[in-house]
Amino acid sequence: MEQALFDDLVQSLKEARAMKRGEMPASRRITVATPDTKAVREQIGLSQSEFAQLMQVSVKTLQNWEQHRRNPTGPAAALLKIVRTAPDMALKTLRD
Repeated sequence: MEQALFDDLVQSLKEARAMKRGEMPASRRITVATPDTKAVREQIGLSQSEFAQLMQVSVKTLQNWEQHRRNPTGPAAALLKIVRTAPDMALKTLRD
């Protein structure tokens, strides 16, 4: 490995450690907004139990999302965005 590349990697690790300790701010921060689960469910007109079944989660999990005690992550968050953006196609695909 080239010395310059190695030095850059070491510097990056030092900066990451300083950020983790709160000694320096992160140079950028990315946040991903998750759609409001209740609004999406109401948009397509399903009950909690119907929507939970469609999303393949428990009703309790759906209620936690709707009451903002928990947030959907990963595939669930992506699926919510798809349902919000293209509800007809999403419902047709998920019900087949």
